[in-house]
Amino acid sequence: MAYAVETFELTRKFGSFIAVDRLTIQIRPGEIYGFLGPNGSGKSTTIRMLCGILEPTSGSGRVLGHDLTQEAEKIKSRIGYMSQKFSLYDDLTVQENLHFYAGLYSVPYRQRSVRIQEMIEMANLRGREKELVANLSIGWKQRLALGCAILAKPAILFLDEPTSGISPTSRKMFFNTIQRLANEGTTVMVTTHFMDEAERCSNIAFISEGQLIANDTPDHLRQHVLEGVMVEVAVENPMDKLQAIEELTYVKECSVHGSLLHVLLRTEEHIPQLQEYTAGIVRKITPSLEDVFIALAGQRREGKAIE
Repeated sequence: MAYAVETFELTRKFGSFIAVDRLTIQIRPGEIYGFLGPNGSGKSTTIRMLCGILEPTSGSGRVLGHDLTQEAEKIKSRIGYMSQKFSLYDDLTVQENLHFYAGLYSVPYRQRSVRIQEMIEMANLRGREKELVANLSIGWKQRLALGCAILAKPAILFLDEPTSGISPTSRKMFFNTIQRLANEGTTVMVTTHFMDEAERCSNIAFISEGQLIANDTPDHLRQHVLEGVMVEVAVENPMDKLQAIEELTYVKECSVHGSLLHVLLRTEEHIPQLQEYTAGIVRKITPSLEDVFIALAGQRREGKAIE
């Protein structure tokens, strides 16, 4: 298979600091590839290398068949890129921003008016074409920024925390648009810390301290990372009970989720014991990706402790 993106031991150092550490991934054409990890884990640095903006320290990679170090300009001409700090021009109108980026991405002149109108419709900005971008809400700005990024119909779209800071409703609408693009054949790589968005990705990579710690479909991650039984516990003052529950011999992980606790038990036979111990309501549940990430982080800590 010809991958849209493939890397082999891709590494980026800043002085003695290793931002990305021997990253090896493959992204299939037309899939939504979720790239998850805490702040400072190396997500944005990876994206910048894949976009041809930042040169790797070592390792190799190809994007749409082009070598990261030898053919960076060819990569730039075929991709779309957007981040939460995407550079829209506040002193220009919606339409003027789109015209500017149409020129920047070399959209053929005869196609520009059609593409710009399509992006206005996509972003639901009809009637606001002459409004200054400075007057738009963050959610509207992000939709316009996406429109600017896909004006030239890129083969692959890199989205770096694109929905950070916008409302849940706007996030849902934004991700629906991403899903439509993928359905039409665009490959999408998106970094996010929202687990509901990660659930909609075809494949997910978890990165921590620059290293890849898991890479699989959401369903496989839930099935294979969490060895045990996940339960939801409703008790009063869950934070006060967290440490004591974590110390129980039959508990592998315990974390707070709103007003509830999620507890990973060694076996289903331990549910009655936990019920009796907490005097709360214990219910078996399907693990979330957040549960998976917490478990992965715990496994990584234990591994480091052993070393």
